[in-house]
Amino acid sequence: GLLVESGGGLAQPGGSLRLSCVGSGFTFGHHAMSWIRQAPGKGREWVAGLVSTGAETYYSESVKGRFTISRDNAKNTVYLQMDSLKPEDSAVYFCARSVFPFPGIELFRRLEEYDAWGQGTKISVSS
Repeated sequence: GLLVESGGGLAQPGGSLRLSCVGSGFTFGHHAMSWIRQAPGKGREWVAGLVSTGAETYYSESVKGRFTISRDNAKNTVYLQMDSLKPEDSAVYFCARSVFPFPGIELFRRLEEYDAWGQGTKISVSS
């Protein structure tokens, strides 16, 4: 399967950005999806995930209340709405496909449970 992210760029602190990730080559609606980020010099950090139907969403504590993950299975697309951005949100953001349709938060957090990754889109938050 192929995943392609878009929507990255520069934002000011307190601003907003919306990321999109389009999947192809697989049955998109059969997989949970996540957004995972990697800041310069750091490891990858799971940010948000939602189950295959979109009925359940999960967030890391660092973004809860500021980011919203959603999906449109008819468009094979997962989104990440990022509000109240902070400089520490600066990173490359990847969308990733879970091997599970309905994982719980512990499985969402395990990066080894993702079998397809996008190329990433860079977010920079700075005044």
